[in-house]
Amino acid sequence: MIFTLLPETFAIVRLGANDATPRWAEGGSFASITRTADELSIVCRESSVPAGTHADRGWQCLRLEGPIPLDTVGVASEFTSILAKAGVSVFPVATYDTDYVLVKSDRLVRAEDALRSAGHSIRQ
Repeated sequence: MIFTLLPETFAIVRLGANDATPRWAEGGSFASITRTADELSIVCRESSVPAGTHADRGWQCLRLEGPIPLDTVGVASEFTSILAKAGVSVFPVATYDTDYVLVKSDRLVRAEDALRSAGHSIRQ
């Protein structure tokens, strides 16, 4: 697998289920907006998130080279198990074309080392 490290630092934001999607959530090289009955979760550039917003900051994002056919089995399991064995917590996000995995900035080197040791590539 080939991963590309996205240039921005990201935040994972939790808003109320009935909150409107804020304009600051859009833009950058990656954003993910997911609404459930219980919450509105947003992954976006950390620099876009207003102070005082309920957010976990300091995430880096690795994009898996795609597209990956939707009937492909075990892709996310492969990289998440490698990172779990290395003690790296992840926040995975899937899109139609590919997968993204966010790791805390202070674990990025450990994540990169683990993925490379397993035979995967990372582009900066």
